Amino acid sequence: MEIKGKVHEVSPTAQVTESLKKRELIVEYIENPQYPEYLKFEAIQDRCSLLDNIRVGDDIEIFFNLKGRPWTDKAGKKTYFNSLQLWKVNVLGGANGNTAPEYAPPADISSAPDEDDLPF
Repeated sequence: MEIKGKVHEVSPTAQVTESLKKRELIVEYIENPQYPEYLKFEAIQDRCSLLDNIRVGDDIEIFFNLKGRPWTDKAGKKTYFNSLQLWKVNVLGGANGNTAPEYAPPADISSAPDEDDLPF
């Protein structure tokens, strides 16, 4: 799955357990401009480094997996949790107005001489 949005917050990497590290990304997602949504994505283990160059205000495209799991508390009540685990992030535009790099326009070859200098 993927969506586009604006970075609202990027957390530092947290060592949750001895073998698990996690980082969170909050994205402002505007499907309806009147009611923006704030979605929390998580990066785990080696994916934490994907957020190193992400800044608040960046326009990004996020690729993620939707995960869900049940949990039963001590009283026996079952609850379900969902998480959005990101696996790829593309910066579409920077917080300071930078966008993707501009490339030189294509060369105009229509004004080239009619000489055929090809060897075949």
